[in-house]
Amino acid sequence: MIKSLDILMNEHRLIEQVLNCLEKIVARCDAEGRLDKESAQQALDFFRTFADRCHHGKEEAHLFPLLETRGMGSPCGPLAVMHREHELGRLYVQGMSSTLEAAAAGEPDAVRWFVQHGQSYIRLLREHIGKEDHCLFNNAQRVVTSHEDRQLVAAYEKFEAEEMGQGTHEQCVSAANELAQRYGVLRAWGQS
Repeated sequence: MIKSLDILMNEHRLIEQVLNCLEKIVARCDAEGRLDKESAQQALDFFRTFADRCHHGKEEAHLFPLLETRGMGSPCGPLAVMHREHELGRLYVQGMSSTLEAAAAGEPDAVRWFVQHGQSYIRLLREHIGKEDHCLFNNAQRVVTSHEDRQLVAAYEKFEAEEMGQGTHEQCVSAANELAQRYGVLRAWGQS
């Protein structure tokens, strides 16, 4: 396995962990007519910081440009689809965020919109991760050289240090694990 792709796939497992938590948050909100604001805010912060800024940031700034040089950058190709899905995910997160306060207060329309945006986001990201893991990364594995792989790994480390800041990755993992414990979801990287 190419290490730069393995890093991204491991991050997918953590994102899926929080998607499983969000699924429970959404289901409870739908059933009870009121949102657990603290848990929802923690999940949304995770998706903004880890899934979007950190994970999608690495893909968009480093992996995708390299793959474009390998002929995967057509307007209707896989990278264009991945970019569009990243944007759509941002819109769903914004939609959940915009209804957070009112849904926590039990306002029926806000609850309905939070649930709809949440369900759409969960479905989108699960499908998106599947496409990356099984299609895009399989194709990337065939074209990324070992030298480029080492460059990508170094670029990811620099990106996290400069764009995310010291300790941000660890804080995101901790938040993901707190949510997993609260909602009875298995941790992506074991129970330790």
